[in-house]
Amino acid sequence: MEVYCTRPHCPRPQNYFPDLDNTATLRTVQQKFCSTCGMPLILAGRYIPTKQLGRGGFGAAFLARDRYTPVMRECVVKQFFPAGNLTPAQLKIALDLFEREATVLEEIGNQNDQIPDLFAYFPVIVEGSSPGQQEQFFYLVQEYIDGLNLEEELAQKGSFSEPEIVEVLREILKVLDFVHHKDIIHRDIKPSNIMRDKNGRLFLLDFGAVKQVTKSANTASTGIYSQGFAPPEQISGGQVFPSSDLYALAVTIITLLTNKDATQLFDGFSNQWQWQNHTNVSPYLAKILNKMLQNAANKRFQSASQILEALKNVGNSQPSSKQAAINPQTTATQINNPVNNPGNNPPSVPKQRASVQQFSTIEMLVGAGFSGFQGGLIAIALISLVKSPIVALLISGAILTILIYAQTRRWLERFDLLIIPTITFAIIYFVPLLQANLGIQTVIILSGAAGLVAIALTSLFWVIGDFLIS
Repeated sequence: MEVYCTRPHCPRPQNYFPDLDNTATLRTVQQKFCSTCGMPLILAGRYIPTKQLGRGGFGAAFLARDRYTPVMRECVVKQFFPAGNLTPAQLKIALDLFEREATVLEEIGNQNDQIPDLFAYFPVIVEGSSPGQQEQFFYLVQEYIDGLNLEEELAQKGSFSEPEIVEVLREILKVLDFVHHKDIIHRDIKPSNIMRDKNGRLFLLDFGAVKQVTKSANTASTGIYSQGFAPPEQISGGQVFPSSDLYALAVTIITLLTNKDATQLFDGFSNQWQWQNHTNVSPYLAKILNKMLQNAANKRFQSASQILEALKNVGNSQPSSKQAAINPQTTATQINNPVNNPGNNPPSVPKQRASVQQFSTIEMLVGAGFSGFQGGLIAIALISLVKSPIVALLISGAILTILIYAQTRRWLERFDLLIIPTITFAIIYFVPLLQANLGIQTVIILSGAAGLVAIALTSLFWVIGDFLIS
């Protein structure tokens, strides 16, 4: 039988003991030691690590067998051993987090079948590498979930469909509803912490960063979070809330929908999530996710149960954002009032339009001004060349349509909107033939007026669309 040494930095952690292939010997042997470093291999006299599952900043996880169960049940052994040179204060925080995971799993693992059970928590003191020196390691043993986490599943199968996303949302929201009612905030929800077992059941893992909340306790964040998934209040070290977990869950969902890293989906320029142009989902589901993604904690859903209530109106097969199979007014009302308790309803979600991929108001107006100004320049230049206003307008309209489409597909971005009209204007300026005998000042005035008209029309349609959706 192969037994894996759990001492960090052991140069040859794999060990093989032929006598342990005999079940009777395996159950009764007192101890086995690593043939390389001398580390005791049978932890707490009971758990036999067989391979390493992963290693992170605070330790490692191993697949193990419990020799004191009838079928020698598989389990996960987590070892606390922080990497790097931590100060005593940092080391204490890290150990507290490890102990907290054991405490939380003991409290809630046996009460919810979508949270791993805790089997044991214990220290191991061994002889160190130097004579007379001792080393102490801490271990927790929990239920082994045989399957793939959603990060691995995403890498294997690609983007999740909308029905698959709704299933993940519903299942994890049920777990969070249970956890939050225990006054526990997970604080590290991401695809790698959601596991699907071979029977299709979803589990929420890794409670090492949880925060237990009481009326008198300080609920400030410890500063431990996963980049891209944590909400602003957690990143800044401020107070965390149940809606902090809901934010992280929404980020998880949009990464599964788009198959893109979370950092690729957040636009720091507009301080908004730009995810809808990478996938097609129903306007109803998009509204739910966008409300969960609000920067201000009080503008999000305030509980998992509110989102579950809103999801009752999402079927197993939803229309895409380009289909008109949903009543916009009903959708807005249902999402903005997910429960019948007005005191619990957070502010409504900023309106998202099914026909327009997610752009901020500023982006929309800047794009309109660019299109109008550029369209004016092109029209003037074409009139100078073809001498037929109708033909010139038709050609310039076709070019303008291509430019607008390029903006909606985000083929043209920020600096392109400045560079393209600048180049066009420079060509007209240095080639008087293209000025239609108007003079450069008139060209500027007419093109600027076209840009202002485009902005005014866009604003008008924006207001009309906002009225229709609300």
